[in-house]
Amino acid sequence: MLVEAGRVRRRLAQVALLAVVMTGCSGAAQDDAKPSGSASASAEAASAGDTAVKSGGTIGAAGSACELPVTFDIAEDWKAEAVDAGEEKAAGDGSAGSEQGEPAQEIVDALLRQGPVTAACEVDAKPAGNIGFLRIWKGEPGDDDARAVLEAFVAAEDNASKAEYSSFEAGGLAGAEVKYLYTSKLLEETKEEAALAVVTERGPVVLHLGGLDTEEHQAMLPAYELAKRTLRAA
Repeated sequence: MLVEAGRVRRRLAQVALLAVVMTGCSGAAQDDAKPSGSASASAEAASAGDTAVKSGGTIGAAGSACELPVTFDIAEDWKAEAVDAGEEKAAGDGSAGSEQGEPAQEIVDALLRQGPVTAACEVDAKPAGNIGFLRIWKGEPGDDDARAVLEAFVAAEDNASKAEYSSFEAGGLAGAEVKYLYTSKLLEETKEEAALAVVTERGPVVLHLGGLDTEEHQAMLPAYELAKRTLRAA
């Protein structure tokens, strides 16, 4: 299966350094895709199919698969797994004075951080028949609002374009959402992605949905909408 360069780097680096699956795949959408139209179509598809998505349980609370500053429902058969950034960082450290220590740690940091947030959890859609992940990132408390956090997150994503932002509310949280296009320079292909951010007393949280390609992404949008609708501060 073809994967884009950034995801290949993630797979190889983590097999060697992390022993944590942080893989993802890229797929195809037309390079001349019209973002506003496709984003609207995605939203409509999610709205139409959202009620048919069954909850597979709630994550985020203490004792769940991923302990987070928020809780939300994941779709039935999706599998959540925590990413321990602190432990992974320790695993990637080189010995003092090691020639490989600093480059290795830079790779680890790049894999686990995007903008102001750090990888905390990923929810795999493969057991439910789709190819993609809902990934959750969290950051330290600060002064930035949800929109600022989300803008910084997208800015740190290489080859992101056509970002369209909106706001939403769920469970007493005021959030920001973005739909954008991601282009693989290696494959010269483009696909849709989506993310949302909220800010809690324990810091900001970003939920990101990718997918093998735009078709897979749209098929997973109901699960993303379920998470968004059930989002609550933990």
